[in-house]
Amino acid sequence: MGNNQSHSGRSFRSQFLSEEQAEIDRLFDALSSDKSSSHTSRRSFSLQALKDHVGGALPAGMVTRLYDGMRSVDLTGTAKGPSENVSQEQFTMSMSYLLKGNSEEKSLVVLKMISPVESSVKAREVQKFTEDLVASVVHVLNYRQELRGWTQKEAPGAPSRVQVMAAQLLSEMKLPDGRKLLEPEQLDCVCDQAVIEDWVFRVPHVATFLSVVIHKGLLVLSASLSLATLIPECHVDQGREFASILDVLSVIYINAHLPREQQHRWRLLFSSELHGHSFSQLCGRITHQGPCVAVLEDHNGHVFGGFASCSWEVKPQFQGDDRCFLFSVFPHMAVYTCTGYNDHFMYLNHGQQTIPNGLGMGGQHGYFGLWIDIDFGKGHSKAKPTCTTYNSPQLSAKEDFQFHRMEVWAVGDFQSQPAKSNKSILDVDPAAKALLEISGRSPHSEGLREAPDDA
Repeated sequence: MGNNQSHSGRSFRSQFLSEEQAEIDRLFDALSSDKSSSHTSRRSFSLQALKDHVGGALPAGMVTRLYDGMRSVDLTGTAKGPSENVSQEQFTMSMSYLLKGNSEEKSLVVLKMISPVESSVKAREVQKFTEDLVASVVHVLNYRQELRGWTQKEAPGAPSRVQVMAAQLLSEMKLPDGRKLLEPEQLDCVCDQAVIEDWVFRVPHVATFLSVVIHKGLLVLSASLSLATLIPECHVDQGREFASILDVLSVIYINAHLPREQQHRWRLLFSSELHGHSFSQLCGRITHQGPCVAVLEDHNGHVFGGFASCSWEVKPQFQGDDRCFLFSVFPHMAVYTCTGYNDHFMYLNHGQQTIPNGLGMGGQHGYFGLWIDIDFGKGHSKAKPTCTTYNSPQLSAKEDFQFHRMEVWAVGDFQSQPAKSNKSILDVDPAAKALLEISGRSPHSEGLREAPDDA
């Protein structure tokens, strides 16, 4: 494309590669030649043309927002408001900014998608835009059948999962006075382009979600969008449809905090619905399976859990490393990473009389940030004021809680459980065997088992 003047008067050059620009041009030609656009110039398109092209792939409100953002691009720096229709230059610039631009360029279009005529907006307008953006992502992925095996559901009552995700994104916004947008009374604060730019820069999901809406909603440059690390493949060994505790937005949120090499695939190891309410079943299915995400829903509807960065092992010591974290996804979304105060990352034990039996993460014996008792269905989340290991608050509705659903997912490339050895402790500890023989006692199981493979 040739040089045009941007909003700030600087020259604009498309950031698309030549073959990408050709696809952008073809889409514009299709939009500008739409028969419903009889009252528009041949080199521009109307809102109705864009709606007709998108069809049911995006909610009508998001299509209007995209259109407003496009027609509000100021090519000369002298425009007094949005143009009547979208020109080719406006279309190319807005697509270039949203898909490949820096945070300043993205914020120019985002601000106009929020309000096409104002240079600043109130925080509650940003909130509505964010909710529309999150809802549009779920909508378009469901419409294009690209949820990758996950189901989208709504928990009964308010807030909705869309509102929860939107609130998490908004909580990272810094208002002009430097405070984060955390309280309802702050929704009347004014946000200018500098606030929007800083928000887009620090919250990658905003730009990612815009990219999904454009690529999948307009079906343009789809090959350049990979969903592999955004939404992991969902694998359930039973081969039947499985409705997880997690909705797709919760999965997207948790997955973004995993190591990148583990973001492409999740495999169900344990579900209380499929495998029973049994602690022994839980232990048997999750040990030696590599990194895992454990999640549960308490009787009050709170959904929370933890990421175990290493394979679970049944032993009386703490395990894991500083990549572990705790999280909440409902009624609010948050991730809590290690503080460095101690190394009490993971704990799994049973069959002991003097130390706790159960699964825990963070804190200390009897005072875990997350604890699943061996009496399956009971647990606690004790944090006054926060968990020492993860700085997490109480995750459950009640400190001592009951739950009816729990799941554990292996993440990343699958690891199979090592084959069970038929070796006795006497095979791996010759000194113990010799001591037994010296004492005149014979190993009672010697003739009752097969010889070790390497005997």
